[in-house]
Amino acid sequence: MFINLSNHPSQGWEERQIKAASRYGEIVDWPFPPIPAEEGEEYIRELTASYVKKIVERYQPRQDVFHIMGEMCFTFALVKSLQELGFTCMASTSERIVKEEGPGYKKEVSFRFARFREYL
Repeated sequence: MFINLSNHPSQGWEERQIKAASRYGEIVDWPFPPIPAEEGEEYIRELTASYVKKIVERYQPRQDVFHIMGEMCFTFALVKSLQELGFTCMASTSERIVKEEGPGYKKEVSFRFARFREYL
């Protein structure tokens, strides 16, 4: 399975991204948790432990792949924990496309999916 733990459900992905994720198996969406900016490291530790427990109960290392994109401290902690258990964790990469209508005017930014890249 390809578990998408992000703020972007796969229903909104472009065909190219869906095809790339499907190479790893069925796509399952998990919403990324809201993480208040005021919370500290202990909150991140507890949230990470909670997610690791749920994941270990449902998924198999070396079989299921996790796409994790979101708040950086939680993402780092979760990726590190899952890797220690043998899970593959992926990030999505994209090309940033900027269109400007003159200096100080309208600026439009969009992102085009490029590929999934494994966290090392």
